[in-house]
Amino acid sequence: MDTAIEKSAMRKVYLRLLPLTMLMYFLCYIDRINVSFAVLTMNKDIGLTAASYGFSSTAFYIGYVLFEVPSNLIMDKVGARLWLARIMVTWGIASAATAAVIGPNSFLLVRFLLGAGEAGLFPGMILLFTYWFPDAHRGRIIGFFTLALPVSVALGAPISTAILGMDGVLGVKGWQWIYLLEAVPTIAVGIFVLFAMTDRPASAKWLSEPERAWLSNTLQSERRAVEAGGTFSIMRGILNPKIVLLSLNYLGIVTASLGLLLFVPQIIKSLGASTMNIGYATSLAYVCGAISMIVCGWLSDHLGDRRWLLFITCSLATVGLVIAGATMGTWWSLAGICLATIGFYGTKGPFWAMPTMILTGASAAGGIAFINAFGNIGGAVGPAVVGFLKDATGSYAGGLYGMAVFTAVSALIAAMGLHIPRRVGGRVAAVAE
Repeated sequence: MDTAIEKSAMRKVYLRLLPLTMLMYFLCYIDRINVSFAVLTMNKDIGLTAASYGFSSTAFYIGYVLFEVPSNLIMDKVGARLWLARIMVTWGIASAATAAVIGPNSFLLVRFLLGAGEAGLFPGMILLFTYWFPDAHRGRIIGFFTLALPVSVALGAPISTAILGMDGVLGVKGWQWIYLLEAVPTIAVGIFVLFAMTDRPASAKWLSEPERAWLSNTLQSERRAVEAGGTFSIMRGILNPKIVLLSLNYLGIVTASLGLLLFVPQIIKSLGASTMNIGYATSLAYVCGAISMIVCGWLSDHLGDRRWLLFITCSLATVGLVIAGATMGTWWSLAGICLATIGFYGTKGPFWAMPTMILTGASAAGGIAFINAFGNIGGAVGPAVVGFLKDATGSYAGGLYGMAVFTAVSALIAAMGLHIPRRVGGRVAAVAE
């Protein structure tokens, strides 16, 4: 009987939350990375060098990091529905405002505001999943949810480059159209979230009473099992040695992935590709990442493993970056980029299932947000380093080698420091296809 209730309940939860959260994260990354395509013509119009463009990512992540932990703690208090809707509307407005920039200074200011507005979305989603998904489902749900990230690049690349072709329509530059048109659905979905999302299983009228009882009891028993290994205040949770190591691991992953991400279109452009082919080639890399994300999330749950899958995927990213750097100037560099994205995005499921093996409640809210905030310092560092080395050496190869060092360190941290006992049952619950 419990198995039938479990199947029914989890099917409804997946169908209710997964498409909506994927759409939200898809729009998040569309509005975050559209700058990498707008810059193909925007740089000349507003006077951006490669170094100042790289520094714009620093401005974004300064705003993002500063507001990440406070945002997640507020969400734990006021509820996901209200707070996630607020986040989407705020960053949508900031993204649209990028169309009005007139020079490097105004561009940096708007990128800072975009980061501040978006802060809390990703850790808020991870926290939301702890309210709804038992441990045996978390690798998969995180893998499927973060699938929106490479999909946003794969679909956003040709969409953004096509919008760039609207240059001059109604007297508006093509890069301005990118920011304006891609901000509209973000604001609209933010308003929709306010009415469509449910905060906790206890208030889910779309679940039957037995389903609500089973899910609530399962999550509560798992929480007690984790807390049996120790409970933490918010600050003690953040300073837990395993959380610190997870933060350092994530710093390496994010530094390398975003160091590569914002420059992929320009790397491919250097091979002589047309604007539309840049979009398609970029899409290929992130389709590989999407497949890796699904497979590794599934493996993480079915094998009951988080640590060694994290090590393997970090290692793949390292090898891919080295290949891309060594073959720079040839189309083999695209193969290296594809392998690197397989590694980057394969980390998502096993990695984000690990913090809640240690923390619960408000300490989980703070710890998840801290990991994400600390890791995303890499978003400020990676693109700035790649941009600086490109200007200094005339090639992207040095920057890619530098990024490979970060992922190699992350792989070592996973192998040597992230043994975290799994205190809840490792059985994988069946979910009806």
